[in-house]
Amino acid sequence: MARTGRPRTFDRDDAVDQAMQLFWQHGYDSTSLALLKAQLGGGISAPSFYAAFGSKEALFDECVQRYLTTFAQVTECLWDETLPPRQAIETALRQSARMQCDDGHPKGCMVTLGVMSAPSPENAGVVEALTHSRARTRAGIRACVERGVREGLLAEDTNAAAMATVFDSFLQGISILARDDTPIESIDAAITQVMRTWDLARATAPAS
Repeated sequence: MARTGRPRTFDRDDAVDQAMQLFWQHGYDSTSLALLKAQLGGGISAPSFYAAFGSKEALFDECVQRYLTTFAQVTECLWDETLPPRQAIETALRQSARMQCDDGHPKGCMVTLGVMSAPSPENAGVVEALTHSRARTRAGIRACVERGVREGLLAEDTNAAAMATVFDSFLQGISILARDDTPIESIDAAITQVMRTWDLARATAPAS
């Protein structure tokens, strides 16, 4: 009687990590079910895939949530009011740059790249969490600028929305720089340059 092999084990947690990296690297639309099934658990069957995750969209959402609670935490310092506001923004930029340029995972930011990878209207719900995350980060940057104005660190006539857009635009752009293998040293130098936007808007001491 022929002996049957041991059933292949399927580590769901590890599979979510693998799927996250696939979505991060290729985007939502380009990460096909065939690619997912080939990579997860050594080649998960279609019935096992649907039993474990429900659908590609559901798996993507789970991967997004994992990304937001791990890699995306590099910008949470924007909400830390124990940090001076300028330091909070600079820390967010530098931490994000280091994370996005790390060779241990796909380059760039899954939040930024994920939104761009699912542009069709029918995918609007798929990227809702990513869109919300980007809006939250943007709000965190603006909150830092507004706190700088309130605390007298920036001039009273500082356009908080415009300054926040400068920093947010640079943050989003890091994803493209990282994908182009721009050296982290070059990005760090650019961060030093962009932070001068804050310095130029510093409040001047009142004349005595």
